[in-house]
Amino acid sequence: MAEVDPLRWKALAVVCAAFFMTVLDVSIVNVALPSIGKALDFSRDSLQWVITAYAITFGGFLLLGGRAADLLGRRRVFLSGVVLFTAASFLCGLAWSEGVLITARAVQGLGAAIISPAALSIVTTTFEEGAERNKALGIWGAIGGSGAAVGVLAGGVLTKYLGWEWIFFVNVPVGALALALAPRLVRESRADREASQDIAGAVTVTAGLALLVYAVSKAPDHGWGSGWTLSRLAVAVVLLAAFLVVESRAKDPIMPFRIFRVSTVAGANAAGLLLGAVVFANFFLLTLYVQQVLGWSALKTGLTFVATAGTAVLWAGIAQALVTRIGAKTVMAVGFVAMIAGMAWYTQIPVHASYWSDLLPGYLLVGFALPFSFIPVSIAALAGVQAHEAGLASGLINTAQQIGGAIGVAVTSSVSISHFNTLLREHGPQSFPQSFTSGSQWAFWVCAGVAVVGLVATLTLVRSSQLAHAGEAAALG
Repeated sequence: MAEVDPLRWKALAVVCAAFFMTVLDVSIVNVALPSIGKALDFSRDSLQWVITAYAITFGGFLLLGGRAADLLGRRRVFLSGVVLFTAASFLCGLAWSEGVLITARAVQGLGAAIISPAALSIVTTTFEEGAERNKALGIWGAIGGSGAAVGVLAGGVLTKYLGWEWIFFVNVPVGALALALAPRLVRESRADREASQDIAGAVTVTAGLALLVYAVSKAPDHGWGSGWTLSRLAVAVVLLAAFLVVESRAKDPIMPFRIFRVSTVAGANAAGLLLGAVVFANFFLLTLYVQQVLGWSALKTGLTFVATAGTAVLWAGIAQALVTRIGAKTVMAVGFVAMIAGMAWYTQIPVHASYWSDLLPGYLLVGFALPFSFIPVSIAALAGVQAHEAGLASGLINTAQQIGGAIGVAVTSSVSISHFNTLLREHGPQSFPQSFTSGSQWAFWVCAGVAVVGLVATLTLVRSSQLAHAGEAAALG
C-alpha cells in the first residue's frame, strides 16, 4: 500500500507540469517548421529531422527511462530528465544552425523519455490504487489527451507574436519551477529489491526501438518497399528479438515478462499503441490540411484546436469518475467509438471547408474521445502492477503510445501522399487542393480503421473482472 503523502496533490501538479512540456513538444514544432526552415536555412530534406530527432530518442529510451526510475530512484531520475530537457530546450531556442537544432532536439527527446515514465511512476506510487489514483490519472490523462491540441495552438501563437525560438524557450521557466519544487514536494521511492545491471537488455531494446521509430518515420520518404526501409526494419526486428532472448535469460531483466501475467497490462498496451497511432496521425493530418488546403496561418491553425483541447479538459473529470464507477473497459470502449466517429467525420472534409459546419463537429468528437480513451488506458496499464515495477509499467505504456504514434503518422502520411501524387499526375498542378484533400480523406479512413481495431482490442483483451481484482494482485505481490 502506498504511503499517504500530505503533499501528494502538489506533487502531482509538479510532475504533471513537467509531463505537459514533453507532450507539448510533440506537436508544438509542427506549425513553426516553415519559420524555422527559413531562419536557419534548412534544406527541404533536413527540416523534417526537427521532428524525427525528437521522436527517435523519445520513443527509443522510454522503456530504459522507466526501469531506471524503479532502480535508481523515481524522483532522482525525474529531476535528471527535467535538467536535460530544460537545458536542451534552451539550446534549441539559441540554435544557430540546423545541426545544432537537430542535435538539441535529440537531447530534448532523451530528456522527455526520462521524464514521462518517471513522472507517471511517481503518480502511481504516490496514490493508492482505487478512486484516488483514478482521479490523479484522470488529471494525467486530460493533460496527455489535450497536450497535442494545445501544442498546435501554442505553436501558432508563439511563432506569430514572439518568434519560433519561443516554442522552446517557454519550457525553461516550467523546467526551472519543477526543479525548484520537486525536491520539496515529491518523495523519493525506488524498488525495494536489489537488481543486477541488464546492460545487454538495455542496449538491444533502446537501439531496436530507436531504429524502429527512425525507419517508420522516414519510410514515407523512401517508400515502404524500398531496400532502405526494409533493411532498417529488419535490423530493428533482429535487435528486438535479441532483446527478448536476453530478457528470458537475464537474472534481473530490464523488462521482466511476469508483468504481463496481469493481462490487462498487455491489453491496455495494445489499445494504447493503436490509440497513439490514431491521435498522432489525426493532429498531423489536420494541421497539414488546414494550412495547405484552406491556407490558414499558423495562428489560425492553432486556434482551431481550442475546441478539441477544451472539450478534452471538460470531459476529463467525468471520464475519471466513470472509470471508478463502471470500470476502465467500458469507458475505453466509449472513447474508441467516439474516436471512430470523429475519424469518419473527417473523411468527408471538403476542399472549401467551413470551420463551424465541416471541422468543429469532428474537433468536438475527438475532444470527447481523448479523455474517454487516454484515462482508462493509463489506469488499465498500471492496474495490479507491483510498486517496484511502476516505472517499468509506465515506460511500457508510454512506449506503446509513442511507437504507435510514429507508425500512425508514417502510414497515414504514405497513404495521403501516394493518393495525392496519383491525382496530381492525372489532373495537373491546378488540382492541388482537390488532390490534397482527397489524400487526406483516404488517410482518415485508415485512422478510422485503426480505431476500430483499437475498439476490438479493448473488448477482447481488457477484462473487467481482472481490472476489478488487480488491486488484490498488487497487494499480494
